[in-house]
Amino acid sequence: MTRAVLSIGSNLGDRLDHLRAAVAGLGDAVLLVSGVYETPPWGDADQPAYLNAAVMVADPAATPDDWLARAHAAETAAGRVRDPARRYGPRTLDVDVVAVWDDDGRPVLSDDPALTLPHPRAHQRAFVLRPWIDIDPHGRLAGHGWLTDLLNAEPVAGDALELTPRPDLSLESDT
Repeated sequence: MTRAVLSIGSNLGDRLDHLRAAVAGLGDAVLLVSGVYETPPWGDADQPAYLNAAVMVADPAATPDDWLARAHAAETAAGRVRDPARRYGPRTLDVDVVAVWDDDGRPVLSDDPALTLPHPRAHQRAFVLRPWIDIDPHGRLAGHGWLTDLLNAEPVAGDALELTPRPDLSLESDT
């Protein structure tokens, strides 16, 4: 069995619906879903605010590449169009495979450009770390340390002050 943390975000269209559809599309693989956070755009300020969350998933047969395929399928279903000129530009849905663990709970490490694990910039992003802490309060990011330490270190700590918890929004199904 592999277990993974996925970071999901949206800042175009019905942001909440895009996140809900991504979670629903993962089906029975979903173990835990974080709260929703409204966050300023990262890396490209000329765009709307994001809604972000984290999802812990597990599947007895999934490989890291399978998680990446599921991430891309969710983005495609949401109508995501990648603009090569705006790497950090707006998107209907962004799903990143942040970390994966093997059957024995060991972190999967990969320097493959198609899927680098853990995500090479996760330790720099409050919008990834804060929701992840919701679902894994004692979590560690391989090669970087405890999630809470990473979130509380500058410059990430300053970015964390810009996150707005949205307890009025839920990624759980209304049915």
